[in-house]
Amino acid sequence: MEGGIVHGGADESAFKECFSLTWKNPYVLRLAFSAGIGGLLFGYDTGVISGALLYIRDDFKSVDRNTWLQEMIVSMAVAGAIVGAAIGGWANDKFGRRSAILMADFLFLLGAIIMAAAPNPSLLVVGRVFVGLGVGMASMTAPLYISEASPAKIRGALVSTNGFLITGGQFLSYLINLAFTDVTGTWRWMLGIAGIPALLQFILMFTLPESPRWLYRKGREEEAKAILRRIYSAEDVEQEIRALKDSVESEILEEGSFEKINMIKLCKAKTVRRGLIAGVGLQVFQQFVGINTVMYYSPTIVQLAGFASNRTALLLSLVTAGLNAFGSIISIYFIDRTGRKKLLIISLFGVIISLGILTGVFYEANTHAPAISSLETQRFNNITCPDYKSAMNTNAWDCMTCLKASSPSCGYCSSPTGKEHPGACWISDDSVKDLCHNENRLWYTRGCPSNFGWFALLGLGLYIIFFSPGMGTVPWIVNSEIYPLRFRGVCGGIAATANWISNLIVAQSFLSLTEAIGTSWTFLIFGVISVIALLFVVVCVPETKGMPMEEIEKMLEGRSMEFKFWKKISKLVEKQNQSA
Repeated sequence: MEGGIVHGGADESAFKECFSLTWKNPYVLRLAFSAGIGGLLFGYDTGVISGALLYIRDDFKSVDRNTWLQEMIVSMAVAGAIVGAAIGGWANDKFGRRSAILMADFLFLLGAIIMAAAPNPSLLVVGRVFVGLGVGMASMTAPLYISEASPAKIRGALVSTNGFLITGGQFLSYLINLAFTDVTGTWRWMLGIAGIPALLQFILMFTLPESPRWLYRKGREEEAKAILRRIYSAEDVEQEIRALKDSVESEILEEGSFEKINMIKLCKAKTVRRGLIAGVGLQVFQQFVGINTVMYYSPTIVQLAGFASNRTALLLSLVTAGLNAFGSIISIYFIDRTGRKKLLIISLFGVIISLGILTGVFYEANTHAPAISSLETQRFNNITCPDYKSAMNTNAWDCMTCLKASSPSCGYCSSPTGKEHPGACWISDDSVKDLCHNENRLWYTRGCPSNFGWFALLGLGLYIIFFSPGMGTVPWIVNSEIYPLRFRGVCGGIAATANWISNLIVAQSFLSLTEAIGTSWTFLIFGVISVIALLFVVVCVPETKGMPMEEIEKMLEGRSMEFKFWKKISKLVEKQNQSA
C-alpha cells in the first residue's frame, strides 16, 4: 500500500509523535521545514505587497491615481503563479520535486531583484511576474514533497507545517513592512528582502534528497530505499518498501507505461476524476471565500474601517497576520486528530459568521459617515473638492460621497473637534494632506472615520482565526494526498492552477467591486459563496485522516459523490483492511 502504514490511535498521538521527531528523527523535520520554505515565499509575497502598495502609491502618482494599476501590481504576480503552477505540475513529474523547488527559488530570487531596482511601474510589474512564477511552482511542490516524505500517521501535521510557514511568511512580511516604514526606499526594501528566504531554500535543497516515491517510480529503487530507511522506523520500513513496490507494479499493469499521461486518461480514471472534483473545488473555494482579499488588502481594509495613517494600518494588519499564523499552529495539532473534513466544516461555519459581522459593520459605517462642513471645506477655496463646488445639493454630501469624487480625487480632513463631527472635503494631494496634519487633524482617502472601526477589526480577526486552521491549510493537504502516485504531480498542478486563477479573479476585482457596490455588499457576496463552499465540503470532500494514500485511492474508487458520503468511509476502509 503506497503512502504509509496504518497505525491505531492516530488521532490521539499524531501531534505528540510529530513533536517527538525533534529528537527521534530530526531528518524528517528537516525535510519538511526545508521544503516548507516554499510556503514562506508564498506567504511573504501575499503579505508584503499589501504594505508596499501604500508606499508605491506615494512614489508613483500614476499608481495612486489608477485603481487598475494597483490591482495589476498585485495580480500580475498571481498571473505568473498560474503559469508557474501549471508548469510545476509537469516539472514535478518530469524532473522531480526537488528540482522543481530549485527552479522556483531561482525565479523568485530573480523577481525580487527586479522589483527592488524597478525605476517605474512597468518594470515593477515584470518583477512581480517572475516572483509569481516562483511562488506558483513552490505552492504546489512544497506540500507534495512533504507529503511523499511523511509517514501516514503524521502526514497531515507535517504538511500543515507548510501552511504554518505560509502564514508565518505573511506575519514576517508585516514585521518587515513596519521596520522599513521610515527608511529611504521603503517599498524597495520590503520587496527586495524577499529574495533572502529563496536563496536560503536554494542552498538547503542542495543538501536534501529527491522524493523517495518519485525516485522509485523512475526506477531508482536503491536511492528510494535508502531515503525511506531514514524516514521510517526499522519495523515499518520494509513493509513500506513492499507497499510502494506493489503500488508501482500495479500502475505498470494498469497503464502499460509510466509516462503516458494525458487529459483523456485523467478524465477516464474514476479515482482521479473524483479526486479532482474534491481537490480543485477546495482550492477554488479557498480563494472565493475572500482570504487573499483580507491578506492582500488588509491595510486598505483597515483604512476603510476608519484608521487613517499607513503606519496604523500596517500595525493593525500585523495583528491579523499573527492570528493567521496562530491558526496554522492549531491546524498542526488538530489535522490528524479531528480530521480534514470536520476541520473544514468548523472553519466554514466560523467564516460565514465572521463575514456576516463584517457585512453589518461596514454597512453601518458607510451609512453613518460624518457629514461635510461647508464652512470647513470652503475655508481654503483653492483646495476645495471640485465636485463639491459643482454639486447641486451639498447638504447631502458626507465623507463617503467626498471619497468617491473622481475629477480629481478628493480626501476627507476630519473635524478638529472630533472625527465623528462634520469635516472638510478637499483635493487629494500631498500638500493638502500635510496641511490637514499640521492642524492636528486626520486625513482619509480610503475610508471614513467611524465608531465601528474596532468592530471591523474584530470581524477580521474572527475571520482569520476560523479560516486559517481549516480552509487555510486543509485544501493543500488534501491535494497532496488524494491523487494516485502516477498522476500526483499533474493533478496537483491542475488544482494549484485553479487556486491561482481564482486568486487572480478575486485580487483583480476586489477594489473595483468595493468602489462599485461598497465594502459591505462585497463581504456579503463572500459570505454567500462560503455557504455554497460548506455544502460542497459536506457532499464532495472525503475524510482522509490517517489513511495510506493507496487506501484513499480505493475509497474514491468504491464510492460516488453523494450526500453523507463521508459516513461510510470507515466501513469501506475496514473492509479493505480485512480483505488485505
